[in-house]
Amino acid sequence: MQISIEIPESVLVATNADATTFAGELRTLAAVKLYEMARLSSGKAAELAGMSRVEFLINLEKYQVFPLTQELQELEAENVSSHQ
Repeated sequence: MQISIEIPESVLVATNADATTFAGELRTLAAVKLYEMARLSSGKAAELAGMSRVEFLINLEKYQVFPLTQELQELEAENVSSHQ
């Protein structure tokens, strides 16, 4: 599904990014905020951001959002089972 939003050109200029880069940043920011608000799981937020779940969880630190304890436990369990 595609959703369109209008962005003033002055905002795009202020970000010093082209439209494609800015759109990607908006998707990531939306995914991070929705995850932080517990409206999306880390898997769905990662899907919205266009990255793997692990990559998404690692990148949360950039936005000063930290994975929930349950998410960290799940990742540790996945890591242990993949190394056995």
